[in-house]
Amino acid sequence: MVDFVIIGGGIIGLSTAMALGRRFPKASLLVLEKENAWATHQTGHNSGVIHSGIYYKPGSFKARFARTGSQSLVAFCREQGIPCEICGKVIVATAPQELPRLDALHERGLANGLEVARIGPEELKEIEPHVHGLAAIQVSSTGIVNYRQVAEVYARIVREQGGDLRLGTWVLRLRSDGSNTVLETSRGEFTARFVVNCAGLHSDRIARLSGVQTNARIVPFRGEYYELTPEKRFLVKHLIYPVPNPDFPFLGVHFTRMIDGTVHAGPNAVLGGKREGYRKIDFDPRDLAEVMAYPAFWKLARKNLGEGAKEVIRSWSKAAFLRSLQRLIPEVRAGDIVPTHAGVRAQALMNDGTLMDDFLLVPGPNSLHVCNAPSPGATASLEIGRYVAERVPPPLSRP
Repeated sequence: MVDFVIIGGGIIGLSTAMALGRRFPKASLLVLEKENAWATHQTGHNSGVIHSGIYYKPGSFKARFARTGSQSLVAFCREQGIPCEICGKVIVATAPQELPRLDALHERGLANGLEVARIGPEELKEIEPHVHGLAAIQVSSTGIVNYRQVAEVYARIVREQGGDLRLGTWVLRLRSDGSNTVLETSRGEFTARFVVNCAGLHSDRIARLSGVQTNARIVPFRGEYYELTPEKRFLVKHLIYPVPNPDFPFLGVHFTRMIDGTVHAGPNAVLGGKREGYRKIDFDPRDLAEVMAYPAFWKLARKNLGEGAKEVIRSWSKAAFLRSLQRLIPEVRAGDIVPTHAGVRAQALMNDGTLMDDFLLVPGPNSLHVCNAPSPGATASLEIGRYVAERVPPPLSRP
């Protein structure tokens, strides 16, 4: 019998385990991760950005947790000796029709309590000499870090707290045993008084195994990146983003200086043929069939047909991808970028055809399910972990 079982060893699952260990130091805790290493999916494939929270609706979980999470994460990294840098970013309008959206985004940043400044082309050139733009927002609190390294430190702390961490352990079935839950796994059965589902790309499936209705399904969106060649890294000093299209749920291709000094460009956003598919050819019949049979997906597709088509073209055409980058930095040429890693975003699509634009936490019998925690989930990981831990009841055996 274990007091708490956390399903999923990504940055959210490990942060939640760490927070539970601190809240209930005498409780028994088990983390189950199906891979043979921590943070191998969303956490290990993201852009490494410490987000400020400028994009998110004021008062939402994302806005609150990104703002406070960026501060607590940086403090944690400095305390633990994890390299991080607060480099700042610019969000750039490159066409007149983007200026009203830039102004609205500036107002949102102010409403979210951020230090943001609207700047003109001359100031933009001082910050990013190679960027073309009519105006921009400077966001000073944005930073960069290696989130896989952060997650590994979370895991170490959980272990030091006395937590039991199991890699290579698949959760196959869940069943109720009175007031407890029995988890059937690839490494035997475990009985838990309380289960926290942080399974990321499979969180909706784990919720269904628990008999919990989330009114959503995870749809995988693959994001592909290019990398600037070493001799062209000088073109990017900080982080450079376009003004996002408010009718499309992604931020557009952008330039990110990584903590290791490389510069990545991307991502686009295309439907993945597999929940853990990082290559164009990756395909899983079950994963794709679930999406195709989900009426909400077709509602979303019809609404975003034009933008979706552009993303697909960018996926298959380096020239099209390059043109998107040249809107921000006209000097970039085809020979300056080479393909690099891709990531898959676990995006919850609601039954009504809308993409869940906030973190989604769904309670169940003796369980809590984190069913939507994409970007800025890594930035907000400490805050999400604390929030979840505060909503977990104390172990009955140790009041």
